[in-house]
Amino acid sequence: MAKRLPHRRVVIVGGGLCAALISRQLTAQGVDVLVLERGIDHANGPAARLPSQRDELRWAQRQGLMQNWQRETYTLRHTRHEESLPVRWMGAFLPGEGVGGAASHWNGQTWRWSEYDPALRTRYETRYGKSAIPKEMPLQDWGTTYAELEPYHDLFEKLFGLSGKAGNIEGLIQAGGNPFEAPRRDEYPQRPLEITEAGIIFKAATESLGYRPFPGPAANSSGTYLNPDGQRLGPCQYCGHCERFLCEAHAKATPDGLLYPLLRTRKSFEIRTHAQVLHIDYDRQAKRALGVRYLDLESGEEYQQPADIVVLAAFTMSNTRLLLLSGIGASYDPTARHGVVGKNFCYQTQSGVGLFFRNRWINPFLAAGCTLTAIDEYNNDNFDHSALPFLGGANISAGVTNGRPIRSRSTPSGTPRWGTEWKKANAEWYAHSCGVGAQGSCYPHVENYLDLDPVYRDIYGLPLLRMTFDFRENEVKMSRWVTEKVGEICKAMAPDIMGPVKGLQGPFDSRVYQSTHVTGGTVMGADPRSSVVSTHLQHWDAENLFVVGASVYPHNSGYNPTGPLAALALRLGDDLVRYSSRPRQL
Repeated sequence: MAKRLPHRRVVIVGGGLCAALISRQLTAQGVDVLVLERGIDHANGPAARLPSQRDELRWAQRQGLMQNWQRETYTLRHTRHEESLPVRWMGAFLPGEGVGGAASHWNGQTWRWSEYDPALRTRYETRYGKSAIPKEMPLQDWGTTYAELEPYHDLFEKLFGLSGKAGNIEGLIQAGGNPFEAPRRDEYPQRPLEITEAGIIFKAATESLGYRPFPGPAANSSGTYLNPDGQRLGPCQYCGHCERFLCEAHAKATPDGLLYPLLRTRKSFEIRTHAQVLHIDYDRQAKRALGVRYLDLESGEEYQQPADIVVLAAFTMSNTRLLLLSGIGASYDPTARHGVVGKNFCYQTQSGVGLFFRNRWINPFLAAGCTLTAIDEYNNDNFDHSALPFLGGANISAGVTNGRPIRSRSTPSGTPRWGTEWKKANAEWYAHSCGVGAQGSCYPHVENYLDLDPVYRDIYGLPLLRMTFDFRENEVKMSRWVTEKVGEICKAMAPDIMGPVKGLQGPFDSRVYQSTHVTGGTVMGADPRSSVVSTHLQHWDAENLFVVGASVYPHNSGYNPTGPLAALALRLGDDLVRYSSRPRQL
């Protein structure tokens, strides 16, 4: 029987970026906050210290900072007519485990989405007519606007000391920045990162074709920075150990480096590690969350933690699974096409072309997570889709993020996969190769969704989350079209050898890393018939239950999801301050 603990004001599930930002806002007003995190605090361990921080085998290959797949995994099928099977080792996307979550081992690419993204359905219907959106694509507006979120974007970028170049300040296009970006109030807090040799080649080629390249916005600090909370960042060392690693130089902005140290100084804040949340206690008649039940992974004891307010701030998959396990909200039914929990599950549509230059020195080891040079002409609806058989698009960029010895071994097509010739090719091309990539949108499809697997269970005896997902016709057509544009840019870069120009190749393969940008499952909106949470992230079926994270996105854009996620979390923190003093439907 679970041991009942003393009542708390706010309990937050998940100790990542969203939880830290919400807690910052709440504890500044003295509101009592308890965060439950299933992992450990890596801050003073081997992941954060040299030389063990540089252990590619431990942290990158063996996923030392990621979810433990032996305890909890997902099942996968491409259509609902197939049998689902457990993913024994997830390679496609990598949920974090430990204080800071996935934002502790991220690359640092931090985009504001397009100004029209929160009203994407309205955008497409207005520009192309209602018939332009296929019936099997349940696009929906978020119920909020970019203008409402802009102050929180600004605050987050200052808290994390982002490096970049503004492209649109209060409606005025700025030279050198992204001319398609949503309007911002001022420049980035820090100058852009240094451009790489790959970026120099890409910049010259895209400018010759009439495009407007710009440096990618980065949470890798280009200099010494002091944020509004008095927390410091050091300058990036371009060591090539961002994604899948902590930053021992304290140059990559992360919640475990910038937010949790501050929160631990506040009396109204507590974080408990090794706390695996299993269930949300729910009073169906009163439509209230009573608290959560969690397992202490050290002692093996189960606890009941009552609370006035419960916030789900975990990874996309975990937020959705907890609602399904707890029976809160109607689960999505793809046959009847009703229900909301699990719908609009999206990923990201990636493709790229490899390039090889005999006479250009492209040292991949001198890199950071966001040493990218990009163009945005073909992202989302930045171009005319009237005569095209798809919606959406992609950000196109070039650069290198690392040159680590295990994973970073680019060789031309046709090179043997092992042996003497493979070794020669590695030696010849290691410092002479790069790639141009397209990071594409992924729009919802009625057959892409999450639910509970009827057969397979985790180590705690609970049903696994089941993914029914594949890249559908819209994303395949979009990827092929955009990748042809990538090929044109690559030819203008004049490489000695150029890889094949191929769009997205299906079916979805859980073994191949693409990004950790999975979205949907607990989508937000103004209508409870099509959304799990309201525009203020309040659950329609439980007034004191809130959900935040990429799981609330109704679609996925051609950008990393972190920017809007952080803005929504900061806004929710302010909403909860007001809700805490006067509970109500926001």
